[in-house]
Amino acid sequence: MDLGLKDKVVVVTGAAGIKGSIGETIVQHLAAEGAIPVLVDRNARGFAYAEELQQKGINASFVQTDLSDYKQIEAAAKIIDEKYGRVDALINNVGVNDGAGLDASMDDFMYSLKLNMVSFFAMTKYCLPMLKKVKGNILNIGSKVALTGQGGTSGYAASKGGVFGLTREWAVDLIKEGIRSNAIVIAESWTPAYDNWIKTLDNGEEKLKSIVKKIPLENRMTTPSEIADQCLFTISEKSSHTTGQFITVDGGYVNLDRSLLTE
Repeated sequence: MDLGLKDKVVVVTGAAGIKGSIGETIVQHLAAEGAIPVLVDRNARGFAYAEELQQKGINASFVQTDLSDYKQIEAAAKIIDEKYGRVDALINNVGVNDGAGLDASMDDFMYSLKLNMVSFFAMTKYCLPMLKKVKGNILNIGSKVALTGQGGTSGYAASKGGVFGLTREWAVDLIKEGIRSNAIVIAESWTPAYDNWIKTLDNGEEKLKSIVKKIPLENRMTTPSEIADQCLFTISEKSSHTTGQFITVDGGYVNLDRSLLTE
């Protein structure tokens, strides 16, 4: 399906993760659709990612930015404005389940909020003039942790809960501008970070089997590619009348009846 994303400027935060991460996968899918990905991340591997795309004839850019620092985000938005002059879609993807729980320091808790929620507000605020020019749209990447809790990660849970609140607040705020605002809810996705976490556990293989068994649809993890596909559809004009929605991409993990798990 042609999603009509060719030559659309799409800003993706947290886009320079390890190959196969959700942000990096979204960027690759955007490139395949002929879009212009703008990678915003603090990790320098983003330079190599952008160069790879440029060598394929794609007008991609990397803007190295510490997303926990709103002043750096403001500077990044200025760079994007100077180069492209518009933003057709903003995908706020950055997120680290950092384990800032009740035993964390206040500094650690505040840092979690800055990275996982305040960055969404700042990026949207500073990109808004560019979004307004073309009636672009906003897509926030959320987590089931905001809806279900997880334990031991107050900062991340609070941040992602705030992200859902902002998603609907912006849908209301910007409706007169014709700007849509939606969120993707992710549960158990097989990313490099997830793989690394499993490997830290003494009973990693058993834990993984236990989790996969609880995913109703096909008893398997959601792939980053499936998440990227949903993201691209949601920011495209194929989804032109969808706003204020939390779109759950998780094989039924969060919302379906637990009776499905009865053996």
